[in-house]
Amino acid sequence: MDTLTSIYVYPVKSLAGISLQESLVQARGLQYDRRWMLTDDDGRFVSQREVPELALLATAIEPPNLVIFPKQDPGHRLLIPLEPERTGKTTETVRIWDDECAAWIYPAETNIWFSALLNRSLRLVYIPDDADRPVDPKYAPAGQQVSFADGYPFLLIGQASLDDLNSRMDQPLPMNRFRPNFVVSGSSPYAEDEWQDFRIGQVVFQGVKPCARCILTTTDQETAQRGAEPLKTLSTYRKSGNRILFGQNVIRTSADDGIVRVGDPVEILDPAGMR
Repeated sequence: MDTLTSIYVYPVKSLAGISLQESLVQARGLQYDRRWMLTDDDGRFVSQREVPELALLATAIEPPNLVIFPKQDPGHRLLIPLEPERTGKTTETVRIWDDECAAWIYPAETNIWFSALLNRSLRLVYIPDDADRPVDPKYAPAGQQVSFADGYPFLLIGQASLDDLNSRMDQPLPMNRFRPNFVVSGSSPYAEDEWQDFRIGQVVFQGVKPCARCILTTTDQETAQRGAEPLKTLSTYRKSGNRILFGQNVIRTSADDGIVRVGDPVEILDPAGMR
């Protein structure tokens, strides 16, 4: 049986992630995952695609705060309450890909912190619980919501898939190039491509769409330097049309929130998803 071997959350979209031993699974994604995001002055999201240096900003969960700091200067800390209040923030429409949704805009002193570090005008925004950002109905049931992740609440990758990719390259790459929420071990490479209904611990999920990968995966998460890999190698055997696929986009189908923990069994519920 497969086992959940890693859990990651990325509280601020495109900033460094956090490895956890357990996490609360909510409808929009894991608790705190991509609930914050940086935008430009026009409200459009900013990511490592255009600003690779975002990878150099680390995050940490130190209740009651989310802590953000440069990896090279951990003493230069910004504290953000993990449970933000509406007071002191404006509500505006922000854009992420083709989606628009309401978000809370942080005040100037917060935005100056990011803007000074990254030498561009940036604004920190938060997606409140009542914001409407539905998952693409072509791939998921109606009513599914997502936070500021690219399109789906969860991303799952098999460790064997990364091991297979690394066996094809001169220099192996770490899993953080792909920014998953869940890493599982025990299956053959790319088995997750065919998973439909499955359970992690007591929470039931559904795989809805293979994840198309972009230039972000070519960014070294410790240096922000870009190269050709892994897209160069993946394009030789993981290309479907004009997309390069690696990992599985996932939604939660359990009605209620639940806890997942490293070491939980991963049970495939649909026989068609077995390999």
